[in-house]
This record gives sequence, structure tokens and C-alpha cells, in this order.
Amino acid sequence: MSLAEQIKGDLEQAIRKQDKLRCSTLRMLLSSIHNAEIDKQHKALDDAGIIEIVAKEIKKRRESIEAYEKGNRQDLVAQEKSELEILSGYLPEQMSRDDIIAAAQKIISDIGAKGPGDKGKVMGQLMPQTKGKADGKEVSDIVSELLSKL
Repeated sequence: MSLAEQIKGDLEQAIRKQDKLRCSTLRMLLSSIHNAEIDKQHKALDDAGIIEIVAKEIKKRRESIEAYEKGNRQDLVAQEKSELEILSGYLPEQMSRDDIIAAAQKIISDIGAKGPGDKGKVMGQLMPQTKGKADGKEVSDIVSELLSKL
């Protein structure tokens, strides 16, 4: 079963259970997927493309949570966190911090990075490995931390 079929099936279940938050979140996700397919001239997205859309939506939720916390809007923070939890269920298992560090250290040693100036080279090779499996900001922070110690 493809990821798109799984999302549609989960939406049907949420409708039957009258789970309004899950329904609205999954409808928004399906809409984003549909819009991406339209941008690609109606070519159906594969699971990797859908995971990319899910990751973008998760990033939006994290940014919204941060903004709402600054604005002291706990009601909206709770809603965004609930949506984030629902969306996270459609991503592959996330890499732990230790896994990201190990992958980054391997690439740093492979390319012979000497300091923070080589961050672009390291990120260029590391991001394809972590795509959909780790938050880009976290990966960037880890690489910066490791390169600053060199």
C-alpha cells in the first residue's frame, strides 16, 4: 500500500470516528499533496515525494508552535502540536542525535573538512542521507557544532 493510499484510508477512518482534528489535518495534507502533483503537471507523487511534503508540513507546524509560544497563545500551540503528532506518523523512523553525529563525522573525515568554512560541502553530502529522517535544522546545528571543534 502506498503512502497516499494509507493517508486516504486513515482519513476515511477519521471521518467514521468523527475525529475532527485528524480529519482536518489529513485533508490539509492531501490538499498539499494534490497541489504538489499539479505543480508537477499532474504526475502522481511517489512515497519519497509524499514524505517530502509531510516534512514541509511538519516544519510549518514547528515554526508556528515557536511563534505561538512567543505570542503566548497556548490554545494554538496545543492544536499545532496535535497536528504535528498526526503528521509525524507518516514519516519514516527518525534518526537519533547519535546517528546524525555518526553520519556527519564520517562525511567530515571522508572529505577532510578542516573547519566551519567546509559546512556547505558536508551539508551537501549529508542532507540526502538524512532527508525525511531528520530535521534539517538539527542536522545543520550538529554539523556546525562538529566543525567548530576542528
